[in-house]
Amino acid sequence: MENPLLPENPLVTRYASRAMAELWSPQQKFSTWRRLWVALAEAEYELGMTTADGTTPRIRPEQIAELKAHLDDIDFDLAAKNETRLRHDVMAHIHTYAERCPGARDIIHLGATSCFVTDNTDLLLLRSGLKLLRDRLVGVLDALASFAWRWRHLPTLGYTHYQPAQLTTVGKRATLWCYDFLLDLEELDHRLGTLRFRGAKGTTGTQASFLSLFHGDHEKVRKLDQLVAQKMGFPVTYPVTGQTYPRKVDSQILDTLSGLGQTAHKWGMDLRLLAHDREIEEPQEKEQVGSSAMAYKRNPMRAERMCGLSRYLSTLTVSAAQTAATQWLERTLDDSVNRRLTLPHAFLTADAVLNVALNLANRLIVNEEVIRFHVAEVYPYMATENILMAAVARGGDRQQLHEAIRQHSHAVTEARKKGAPGNDLLARLAEDPAFAALALTEKEMRQVADENALTGRAPQQVEEFIADYIDPVRSRYRELGGQTTELRV
Repeated sequence: MENPLLPENPLVTRYASRAMAELWSPQQKFSTWRRLWVALAEAEYELGMTTADGTTPRIRPEQIAELKAHLDDIDFDLAAKNETRLRHDVMAHIHTYAERCPGARDIIHLGATSCFVTDNTDLLLLRSGLKLLRDRLVGVLDALASFAWRWRHLPTLGYTHYQPAQLTTVGKRATLWCYDFLLDLEELDHRLGTLRFRGAKGTTGTQASFLSLFHGDHEKVRKLDQLVAQKMGFPVTYPVTGQTYPRKVDSQILDTLSGLGQTAHKWGMDLRLLAHDREIEEPQEKEQVGSSAMAYKRNPMRAERMCGLSRYLSTLTVSAAQTAATQWLERTLDDSVNRRLTLPHAFLTADAVLNVALNLANRLIVNEEVIRFHVAEVYPYMATENILMAAVARGGDRQQLHEAIRQHSHAVTEARKKGAPGNDLLARLAEDPAFAALALTEKEMRQVADENALTGRAPQQVEEFIADYIDPVRSRYRELGGQTTELRV
């Protein structure tokens, strides 16, 4: 348990996965700084950096070996003392690393500026974070598509303006949720595909310090930038930077995560509406409590959590956008504190959202009888268009028939408001002289307006959508299928 006298970060203690929390941990961050310092030293050595005489190697292999031997054994207490003294986090960790590697003290951070480690580390974390989110999102898509396939034939009320409109199917509605998540996956893939490395650009992006260290050899400085990136797993770097990589990149990534939150929030709201009608419900654990006072309560806790997290996630992109918009010339430091908060929080929150989404997608409960009951209440109204066409085909007067339907529909509605059981609209129409004259019975009315006919191509649309859009995703990420997750609270 964390110190009970200090505030906790619920994103870490309650919501996000361990993998995402560890990604944004101090250990991961500062170990990555050290790996960057090693990559820089290796690249400088491999490109033949020499001392001023032009013949003596500036970096020795044993120095690199010493740095590699101490990548992860970070003395955080010493680093904190150093930062208190120096008031500079990068210098504090340079000194801390040098204490572990005294023989390599003079080559740590050689030619670099602070953003060499801070910005390049952020890009590495962003890439890893996007991959974690992508993998979890693929699991959500797979589970939701399986849900849609299972329920592709079950008619349910479709709504516009949250008023009954025409029938759809439970599975077809699920494809709407699924497609929004698929658009988010495309955005995540795009961000991963276009993410680059800052590389070794120097203090204001001109690489002047490295040009000096390589005695004016422009080609070696150019290769240094490429080589460091390759050692850290990036094929390319941003072509030009100031001191930092473009803060526009952060804004674009957080826009993508915000979009993910928008999708999850919309889905969560739909689930909460359906839970109110008892049509689709989320799982309830054996001893789960809905209220400390109202023992009978069964609440859509998961969907509510997903909505709450998604709402917070959507606000973080505002900070990223403002940070990108207020950069001064080559760099200003007011982005630092903002990014320390927004970047980790955005990824932890997005991860938490997908944790809930995956839990829900794998465990939704469909109450078929409730859905059929609700359809039965409204179905006769929806059937009247088909019945009208059938009656006209038998020679009936379209306007006269339309008016009869209008009057009987309103009469049924008024009767239902006063407590009349069931919807007897079709029986009323069959007895109406305009329909009776055409010998159109109630049985025939039900045949021409069968529930399955009223769902249109919904089942086929589900099948086509999964075959054309989801199955290719499943094939591309086959090893990620069947993911599950359990919520800690």
